[in-house]
Amino acid sequence: MAKDVLCEVNNCTYWGEGNVCNADQIYVVTHKQSKAKTTEETDCKTFEVKS
Repeated sequence: MAKDVLCEVNNCTYWGEGNVCNADQIYVVTHKQSKAKTTEETDCKTFEVKS
């Protein structure tokens, strides 16, 4: 398991100072039903817009 998860999406609820993700879990999915071959074919479903 990763020790540090970094994120540059500063309008996310889980974004922390130093680009650290403060979410308890990270959920990443592919755009397609098949295996992802590039980072562009994935999405972070953990993202929640900061209010």
